[in-house]
Amino acid sequence: MALLEVESLGISFGGLRAVDNFNISVEKEQLYGLIGPNGAGKTTIFNLLTGVYKPDKGTIRLDGENMVGKNTIDINKAGIARTFQNIRLFKDMSVIDNVKVGLHNHHSYSTLSAIFRFPSYYKVEKEIRERAMELLKVFGLEEECDYLASNLPYGKQRKLEIARALATGPKLLLLDEPAAGMNPNETGELMDTIRFVRDNFHMTILLIEHDMKLVSGICEGLTVLNFGQVLAEGTTGEVLNNPEVIKAYLGE
Repeated sequence: MALLEVESLGISFGGLRAVDNFNISVEKEQLYGLIGPNGAGKTTIFNLLTGVYKPDKGTIRLDGENMVGKNTIDINKAGIARTFQNIRLFKDMSVIDNVKVGLHNHHSYSTLSAIFRFPSYYKVEKEIRERAMELLKVFGLEEECDYLASNLPYGKQRKLEIARALATGPKLLLLDEPAAGMNPNETGELMDTIRFVRDNFHMTILLIEHDMKLVSGICEGLTVLNFGQVLAEGTTGEVLNNPEVIKAYLGE
């Protein structure tokens, strides 16, 4: 059974049908791409998957559980995490504290314990810090753990955002244009990072991307969106050579 199954998804804003009858199926541990021209509705779909928007129709199932109607926090706890096209770190917090924020989904202590610094508070805080450092080491960020997030180079900020998303313990990771603003060297490193995350965390990844070199290099399947509707889907090679897809990107 697919990890993510979306059927007949749709949403309107005023009189505009932004997404109409959208369907997608992503298998466990698959690296899948969602592409399309600017304004096609890709980020709107991510917002539907994460509960930012509520669909007018359709179903979203994660591991068989319907996500429609849940709020963003409950959807994250159910196993969907995301990054954003414009990096959204807590830039005035340290690198390690950004990751620790994500870990609080799975580690908790009472308010009383925190106020009076009971042993349970220190025990949980120690566990959180150790786990955060483990994640930072995966991304080569352990040496910068006490830096302000805003002081990291752009490529490392993107890695930190992915690390924070992984800290929530997701089943499905949504990456919204992860290569945006990157130079070719940073994009190459990002490709390696995404493959590493999939292989070592046994993660299912759905990404939006305009960089066709990245898409063709890592995606095992693609769905193309145009004017809020599915234009094509299939293997990466089939889709990128589809005349209708080429036409949608380049015109006649």
